[in-house]
Amino acid sequence: MIIEALEVAPSADFALLDCGHGRKLERCGPYRFIRPEPQAMWAPGCDDWQADGVFTGGSDEEGGGRWSLSPTLPDRWPIGQGGVRLWAMPTPFRHLGFFPDMAPHWAALARVSGTDAPVLNLFGYTGVASLVAATTGAEVVHVDASRKAVALARENARLSGLEDAPIRWIVEDARKFVAREVRRGRRYGAILVDPPKYGRGPDGEVWTLETDLAPLLSACGQLLEGKGRLMIVTSYAVRLSALALAGALVDATAQIGGCVTPGEMALREEGRGRLLPTAIFARWTP
Repeated sequence: MIIEALEVAPSADFALLDCGHGRKLERCGPYRFIRPEPQAMWAPGCDDWQADGVFTGGSDEEGGGRWSLSPTLPDRWPIGQGGVRLWAMPTPFRHLGFFPDMAPHWAALARVSGTDAPVLNLFGYTGVASLVAATTGAEVVHVDASRKAVALARENARLSGLEDAPIRWIVEDARKFVAREVRRGRRYGAILVDPPKYGRGPDGEVWTLETDLAPLLSACGQLLEGKGRLMIVTSYAVRLSALALAGALVDATAQIGGCVTPGEMALREEGRGRLLPTAIFARWTP
């Protein structure tokens, strides 16, 4: 398999300004932030690392570490991504309320949306992918185990003027939801799976990427039969290989054929143009 690289260039509302020595300096709207980045193993390009917020300490998905924030930084501020609007904010998990490196996948969803087959966004977080798909007129099903994340996604829909778009907002464990959709014989045209390394469902269900992802993808493959044109799975777990992710997706779609492409996601620095790898993905197309 050939590994594809998807890079995201700086934009008006987000830019990777510099990175190195295990950290990255970013601009999000008018504000600057420093966050841990283990894959930035080189030296930074400049000395001007002033920031409105610095995250230090733990960097795992269980929420270790803490923010040191400027007293003038607002709780949240509006930005644009993928043609929609959302609220950016420092979160306890070191994120800023969205993942800018997902932009190529949002665009891919938009290209295949807008038909009679709905879009399924699993682990939908604050909803940028769901909103981008909804701008095409597609029916969208947004699933996340976090009630707070779904509430933020609905606020982003209002900010984008999409509060009346055909989006079903569902707070549920992704595995339970997909299993029920399989039993109902539901079919989807596109599925995005963006899981955490670890997680908990609303009823205490435990999610572990290494053991739970492959069975979930197999169930998702059944939802694509006859209608599917796209499935994308991403992972921010550094120790996982894009080839491993692609292998799981090949198995999941074996009954319906098609092509699986593995790849890496990356942000391009505003100054030096250096690529910072951030995550991996695998993409299925018929």
